[in-house]
Amino acid sequence: MKKIEAIIKPFKLEEVKEALAEIGIQGMTVTEVRGFGRQKGHTEIYRGSEYKVDFLPKIHVELVIGDALAEPAVGAIIKAAKTGKIGDGKVFVSKVDEAIRIRTEEKGELAV
Repeated sequence: MKKIEAIIKPFKLEEVKEALAEIGIQGMTVTEVRGFGRQKGHTEIYRGSEYKVDFLPKIHVELVIGDALAEPAVGAIIKAAKTGKIGDGKVFVSKVDEAIRIRTEEKGELAV
């Protein structure tokens, strides 16, 4: 099994969700986060004062899936989240040794 984590722009969430649904992925966890990388934030003016916004709003999408779906899922996320501009985000893939569904105690890919 693989755990896929993606940091994407907030307005791309619906497109990513739909792209993953098209390849048969049923569930994911989504968290609103803040961060910065090369984008470095930006400056804004509030009541006449200029201030720097370092941490920009992002969406953190997590899913654990079988090995066979990992590559198509990564491709779907990249295709749906890409704008071609700085700050599009990143995708991380890691190995998951075990998963257990609490309700039924199913293990491995049956649990996801």
